[in-house]
Amino acid sequence: MNVPNKLTIIRVFMIPFFVILLLFEDILPYFNFFALAVFALASFTDFLDGHIARKYNLVTTFGKFMDPLADKILVCTALIMLIEFDRIPAVVVAIIMARDFIISGFRLIASDKGIVIAAGWLGKIKTVVQMVMCMLLLFTAGDTFDGIIFDIARVLGQIAMWLALILTVLSLIVYIWDNREVLRDKHE
Repeated sequence: MNVPNKLTIIRVFMIPFFVILLLFEDILPYFNFFALAVFALASFTDFLDGHIARKYNLVTTFGKFMDPLADKILVCTALIMLIEFDRIPAVVVAIIMARDFIISGFRLIASDKGIVIAAGWLGKIKTVVQMVMCMLLLFTAGDTFDGIIFDIARVLGQIAMWLALILTVLSLIVYIWDNREVLRDKHE
């Protein structure tokens, strides 16, 4: 297993630690900052594994499949946890997760036809915006502090949430349109 794939696996294994930190809200001061640090580190591994894979030509079928899946698991886990802290509406999370399920199903159909579809540039931008949104929302999740910095972070978090939602829907439409041949049966 190459380094980018190992980084992807590490990202997946960081998710339970992230969740545990958020579950200790009542007993761990500044729990949201610890969770934010784990989430940021896990998000950084996404950038790092992609950079290494492209630079050293270590792109693999496993990486094409597992890297976007690890991102989805990380982001969806954070989004579900952020509902608990009233930082994001459940309907926004449902739309984001529905898009991810649709894309995963689409990839399964493609895989059944022997086609591996890598993430497109719009999907990558969507992922970055979602990760930044999660970081901003995590920053304000604890209500530990108050003041202008937290007010700004809350506003930026809301802006990022709406931008992520728009990019989520747009990237779904573009993804399906660009790969619509996958949905065609051989008999058509």
